[in-house]
Amino acid sequence: MKTKLLYVILLFGVLSCKQSEINSQSLEDKILTSKTILFEQQIDGNMISRPVIIETSADTDHLKLYPIVIAFHGRGGSNTNWVQPLYKFTNSGAFIGVYPQGYLNSWNLGQEPSTTDDIAFISNIIDTLLSYSNVDENKIFAVGNSNGSGIVNVMGGVNKRLKAIAPIASQLTERTEIKSNAIPLSIFQVNGDQDLLIPIDGGLKLGHPFLSASDSAKKWANNFNCNQNIVVEETEQIILYTYSDCDDNVVVKFLVVKGAGHNIAREYSSLWNDVWDFFSSLD
Repeated sequence: MKTKLLYVILLFGVLSCKQSEINSQSLEDKILTSKTILFEQQIDGNMISRPVIIETSADTDHLKLYPIVIAFHGRGGSNTNWVQPLYKFTNSGAFIGVYPQGYLNSWNLGQEPSTTDDIAFISNIIDTLLSYSNVDENKIFAVGNSNGSGIVNVMGGVNKRLKAIAPIASQLTERTEIKSNAIPLSIFQVNGDQDLLIPIDGGLKLGHPFLSASDSAKKWANNFNCNQNIVVEETEQIILYTYSDCDDNVVVKFLVVKGAGHNIAREYSSLWNDVWDFFSSLD
Protein backbone atom coordinates (compact mmCIF):
# COMPACT_ATOMS: atom_id res chain seq x y z
CA MET A 1 0.00 0.00 0.00
CA LYS A 2 2.83 2.36 0.95
CA THR A 3 4.62 1.51 -2.32
CA LYS A 4 1.52 2.36 -4.36
CA LEU A 5 1.04 5.63 -2.48
CA LEU A 6 4.67 6.60 -3.06
CA TYR A 7 4.28 5.82 -6.77
CA VAL A 8 1.18 8.03 -7.01
CA ILE A 9 2.97 10.91 -5.26
CA LEU A 10 5.98 10.61 -7.56
CA LEU A 11 3.76 10.39 -10.67
CA PHE A 12 1.79 13.44 -9.57
CA GLY A 13 5.05 15.32 -9.03
CA VAL A 14 6.35 14.44 -12.50
CA LEU A 15 3.06 15.40 -14.15
CA SER A 16 2.99 18.69 -12.22
CA CYS A 17 6.52 19.54 -13.39
CA LYS A 18 5.63 18.72 -16.99
CA GLN A 19 2.43 20.79 -16.78
CA SER A 20 4.46 23.66 -15.31
CA GLU A 21 6.89 23.43 -18.25
CA ILE A 22 4.00 23.42 -20.72
CA ASN A 23 2.37 26.42 -19.04
CA SER A 24 5.69 28.28 -19.02
CA GLN A 25 6.23 27.55 -22.72
CA SER A 26 2.64 28.57 -23.50
CA LEU A 27 3.18 31.88 -21.68
CA GLU A 28 6.41 32.56 -23.57
CA ASP A 29 4.67 31.87 -26.88
CA LYS A 30 2.07 34.54 -26.07
CA ILE A 31 4.57 37.24 -25.10
CA LEU A 32 5.76 39.56 -27.88
CA THR A 33 9.54 39.97 -27.70
CA SER A 34 12.29 41.18 -30.02
CA LYS A 35 12.41 39.20 -33.26
CA THR A 36 11.70 39.44 -36.98
CA ILE A 37 8.39 38.05 -38.20
CA LEU A 38 7.97 37.12 -41.87
CA PHE A 39 4.57 37.80 -43.42
CA GLU A 40 3.62 36.05 -46.65
CA GLN A 41 1.74 38.11 -49.24
CA GLN A 42 0.68 37.44 -52.81
CA ILE A 43 2.14 40.21 -55.00
CA ASP A 44 1.94 40.24 -58.80
CA GLY A 45 1.32 36.48 -58.84
CA ASN A 46 4.25 35.66 -56.56
CA MET A 47 4.28 34.75 -52.86
CA ILE A 48 6.58 37.27 -51.19
CA SER A 49 7.98 37.16 -47.63
CA ARG A 50 7.90 40.60 -46.02
CA PRO A 51 9.91 41.07 -42.81
CA VAL A 52 8.63 43.01 -39.82
CA ILE A 53 11.14 43.87 -37.10
CA ILE A 54 9.86 43.74 -33.51
CA GLU A 55 11.85 45.68 -30.89
CA THR A 56 11.08 45.29 -27.18
CA SER A 57 12.81 45.78 -23.87
CA ALA A 58 15.05 42.91 -22.78
CA ASP A 59 13.19 43.08 -19.45
CA THR A 60 9.68 42.65 -20.81
CA ASP A 61 7.10 42.50 -18.04
CA HIS A 62 4.81 39.57 -18.84
CA LEU A 63 1.99 41.17 -16.83
CA LYS A 64 2.13 44.57 -18.54
CA LEU A 65 0.22 45.71 -21.63
CA TYR A 66 2.55 47.65 -23.92
CA PRO A 67 1.62 50.36 -26.41
CA ILE A 68 2.55 49.59 -30.02
CA VAL A 69 4.23 52.06 -32.39
CA ILE A 70 4.28 50.89 -36.01
CA ALA A 71 6.89 52.90 -37.95
CA PHE A 72 7.06 53.23 -41.75
CA HIS A 73 10.25 54.16 -43.60
CA GLY A 74 10.45 56.51 -46.58
CA ARG A 75 10.77 55.52 -50.23
CA GLY A 76 14.07 53.75 -50.87
CA GLY A 77 14.51 53.19 -47.14
CA SER A 78 14.53 50.15 -44.89
CA ASN A 79 12.74 49.05 -41.75
CA THR A 80 16.15 48.83 -40.08
CA ASN A 81 16.31 52.63 -40.26
CA TRP A 82 13.95 52.84 -37.27
CA VAL A 83 15.86 50.61 -34.85
CA GLN A 84 18.36 53.22 -33.61
CA PRO A 85 16.16 56.37 -33.54
CA LEU A 86 13.51 54.63 -31.43
CA TYR A 87 15.87 52.41 -29.41
CA LYS A 88 15.71 54.43 -26.20
CA PHE A 89 11.92 54.06 -26.15
CA THR A 90 11.80 50.35 -26.95
CA ASN A 91 14.75 49.53 -24.69
CA SER A 92 13.15 51.32 -21.73
CA GLY A 93 9.83 49.58 -22.30
CA ALA A 94 7.94 52.76 -23.20
CA PHE A 95 6.46 50.91 -26.18
CA ILE A 96 7.02 47.98 -28.52
CA GLY A 97 8.44 49.10 -31.87
CA VAL A 98 7.08 47.41 -35.00
CA TYR A 99 8.94 48.15 -38.25
CA PRO A 100 7.51 46.70 -41.49
CA GLN A 101 9.44 46.59 -44.75
CA GLY A 102 7.88 48.23 -47.80
CA TYR A 103 7.80 46.09 -50.94
CA LEU A 104 10.53 47.29 -53.33
CA ASN A 105 11.50 49.67 -50.51
CA SER A 106 8.33 51.73 -50.92
CA TRP A 107 4.68 52.01 -49.88
CA ASN A 108 2.05 51.84 -52.58
CA LEU A 109 0.34 55.23 -52.93
CA GLY A 110 -0.20 54.88 -56.67
CA GLN A 111 3.06 56.29 -58.04
CA GLU A 112 5.61 54.06 -56.30
CA PRO A 113 7.48 50.91 -57.45
CA SER A 114 5.31 48.82 -55.12
CA THR A 115 1.99 47.55 -56.49
CA THR A 116 0.93 45.62 -53.41
CA ASP A 117 -2.05 46.09 -51.08
CA ASP A 118 -0.24 47.64 -48.13
CA ILE A 119 -3.43 48.23 -46.14
CA ALA A 120 -4.14 44.48 -46.18
CA PHE A 121 -0.51 43.83 -45.19
CA ILE A 122 -0.75 46.25 -42.25
CA SER A 123 -4.09 44.79 -41.16
CA ASN A 124 -2.48 41.33 -41.09
CA ILE A 125 0.36 42.71 -38.95
CA ILE A 126 -2.08 44.22 -36.43
CA ASP A 127 -4.11 40.99 -36.28
CA THR A 128 -0.90 39.11 -35.46
CA LEU A 129 0.18 41.65 -32.83
CA LEU A 130 -3.16 41.34 -31.07
CA SER A 131 -2.66 37.58 -30.69
CA TYR A 132 0.00 38.33 -28.06
CA SER A 133 -1.04 38.84 -24.43
CA ASN A 134 1.24 41.81 -23.65
CA VAL A 135 -0.08 44.14 -26.37
CA ASP A 136 -2.44 47.01 -25.48
CA GLU A 137 -5.09 46.92 -28.21
CA ASN A 138 -6.26 50.40 -27.20
CA LYS A 139 -2.86 52.01 -27.76
CA ILE A 140 -1.78 51.23 -31.30
CA PHE A 141 -0.01 54.15 -32.99
CA ALA A 142 1.62 54.69 -36.37
CA VAL A 143 4.40 57.05 -37.45
CA GLY A 144 5.70 57.45 -40.97
CA ASN A 145 8.36 59.48 -42.71
CA SER A 146 7.90 60.87 -46.27
CA ASN A 147 6.44 58.00 -48.36
CA GLY A 148 5.83 56.21 -45.05
CA SER A 149 3.91 59.29 -43.95
CA GLY A 150 1.70 58.85 -47.00
CA ILE A 151 0.70 55.30 -46.10
CA VAL A 152 0.09 56.41 -42.50
CA ASN A 153 -2.33 59.05 -43.82
CA VAL A 154 -4.12 56.43 -45.92
CA MET A 155 -4.40 54.21 -42.82
CA GLY A 156 -5.88 57.11 -40.88
CA GLY A 157 -8.46 57.68 -43.58
CA VAL A 158 -9.86 54.15 -43.21
CA ASN A 159 -9.09 53.77 -39.50
CA LYS A 160 -10.62 51.02 -37.40
CA ARG A 161 -7.91 50.27 -34.83
CA LEU A 162 -5.35 53.08 -34.54
CA LYS A 163 -5.47 55.58 -31.69
CA ALA A 164 -3.24 58.18 -33.38
CA ILE A 165 -0.85 58.75 -36.27
CA ALA A 166 2.17 60.99 -36.81
CA PRO A 167 2.80 61.76 -40.50
CA ILE A 168 6.28 63.29 -40.77
CA ALA A 169 7.58 65.31 -43.75
CA SER A 170 4.43 64.88 -45.80
CA GLN A 171 0.75 65.74 -45.78
CA LEU A 172 -2.55 64.65 -47.28
CA THR A 173 -2.92 64.70 -51.05
CA GLU A 174 -6.01 65.63 -53.00
CA ARG A 175 -6.54 61.89 -53.55
CA THR A 176 -6.27 60.81 -49.91
CA GLU A 177 -9.73 59.87 -48.70
CA ILE A 178 -11.01 60.16 -45.15
CA LYS A 179 -13.89 57.70 -45.13
CA SER A 180 -17.12 58.69 -43.41
CA ASN A 181 -17.04 55.44 -41.42
CA ALA A 182 -13.40 55.85 -40.34
CA ILE A 183 -13.03 56.00 -36.56
CA PRO A 184 -11.66 59.42 -35.50
CA LEU A 185 -8.04 59.34 -34.38
CA SER A 186 -5.57 61.92 -33.14
CA ILE A 187 -3.11 63.48 -35.60
CA PHE A 188 0.39 64.87 -35.08
CA GLN A 189 1.54 66.17 -38.48
CA VAL A 190 5.07 67.56 -38.75
CA ASN A 191 6.48 69.56 -41.67
CA GLY A 192 9.68 71.51 -42.32
CA ASP A 193 9.12 74.96 -43.75
CA GLN A 194 12.17 74.56 -46.05
CA ASP A 195 11.19 71.15 -47.43
CA LEU A 196 11.84 71.18 -51.19
CA LEU A 197 10.88 67.55 -51.86
CA ILE A 198 7.34 67.81 -50.44
CA PRO A 199 6.87 71.56 -49.96
CA ILE A 200 4.84 72.85 -47.04
CA ASP A 201 2.72 74.80 -49.54
CA GLY A 202 1.83 71.62 -51.42
CA GLY A 203 1.52 71.17 -55.18
CA LEU A 204 2.28 68.40 -57.66
CA LYS A 205 5.39 66.55 -56.48
CA LEU A 206 6.57 62.95 -57.01
CA GLY A 207 3.39 62.30 -58.99
CA HIS A 208 1.12 63.30 -56.10
CA PRO A 209 -1.05 66.45 -55.82
CA PHE A 210 -0.24 67.47 -52.25
CA LEU A 211 -2.45 69.78 -50.23
CA SER A 212 -0.65 72.50 -48.35
CA ALA A 213 0.38 71.27 -44.91
CA SER A 214 -2.02 73.71 -43.22
CA ASP A 215 -4.93 72.59 -45.43
CA SER A 216 -4.02 68.98 -44.65
CA ALA A 217 -4.30 69.59 -40.91
CA LYS A 218 -7.51 71.57 -41.45
CA LYS A 219 -9.02 68.68 -43.46
CA TRP A 220 -8.41 66.27 -40.58
CA ALA A 221 -9.88 68.80 -38.15
CA ASN A 222 -12.97 69.41 -40.30
CA ASN A 223 -13.60 65.69 -40.70
CA PHE A 224 -13.48 65.21 -36.94
CA ASN A 225 -15.61 68.31 -36.25
CA CYS A 226 -12.91 70.06 -34.25
CA ASN A 227 -13.29 73.57 -32.88
CA GLN A 228 -11.92 75.96 -35.51
CA ASN A 229 -10.44 78.26 -32.88
CA ILE A 230 -6.84 77.15 -33.37
CA VAL A 231 -4.37 77.52 -30.53
CA VAL A 232 -0.99 78.71 -31.83
CA GLU A 233 2.27 78.38 -29.89
CA GLU A 234 5.56 79.65 -31.29
CA THR A 235 9.21 79.52 -30.31
CA GLU A 236 12.39 80.32 -32.19
CA GLN A 237 12.40 76.80 -33.66
CA ILE A 238 8.78 75.71 -34.09
CA ILE A 239 5.17 76.77 -34.58
CA LEU A 240 2.52 74.43 -33.16
CA TYR A 241 -1.12 74.63 -34.24
CA THR A 242 -3.68 72.72 -32.15
CA TYR A 243 -7.30 71.86 -32.97
CA SER A 244 -9.29 70.51 -30.02
CA ASP A 245 -12.90 69.75 -28.95
CA CYS A 246 -13.07 67.14 -31.73
CA ASP A 247 -15.24 64.04 -32.08
CA ASP A 248 -14.33 61.24 -29.65
CA ASN A 249 -11.98 63.63 -27.81
CA VAL A 250 -9.28 63.34 -30.47
CA VAL A 251 -6.85 66.18 -31.09
CA VAL A 252 -5.19 67.43 -34.28
CA LYS A 253 -1.77 69.06 -34.02
CA PHE A 254 0.30 70.53 -36.82
CA LEU A 255 3.96 71.25 -36.04
CA VAL A 256 6.07 73.43 -38.34
CA VAL A 257 9.82 73.16 -37.80
CA LYS A 258 11.51 76.38 -38.89
CA GLY A 259 14.48 76.01 -41.20
CA ALA A 260 13.99 72.24 -41.58
CA GLY A 261 14.10 70.48 -44.93
CA HIS A 262 12.80 67.02 -45.76
CA ASN A 263 15.00 65.29 -43.18
CA ILE A 264 13.34 66.89 -40.17
CA ALA A 265 14.97 64.63 -37.57
CA ARG A 266 18.39 65.91 -38.61
CA GLU A 267 17.34 69.52 -38.09
CA TYR A 268 15.13 69.00 -35.05
CA SER A 269 16.59 66.70 -32.41
CA SER A 270 13.41 66.67 -30.30
CA LEU A 271 11.29 65.14 -33.07
CA TRP A 272 10.92 61.59 -31.77
CA ASN A 273 10.51 62.80 -28.19
CA ASP A 274 7.69 65.08 -29.37
CA VAL A 275 6.01 62.25 -31.27
CA TRP A 276 6.08 59.91 -28.27
CA ASP A 277 5.03 62.69 -25.88
CA PHE A 278 2.00 63.25 -28.12
CA PHE A 279 1.10 59.57 -28.34
CA SER A 280 1.60 58.91 -24.63
CA SER A 281 -0.47 61.96 -23.63
CA LEU A 282 -3.64 60.54 -25.18
CA ASP A 283 -6.18 58.94 -22.84
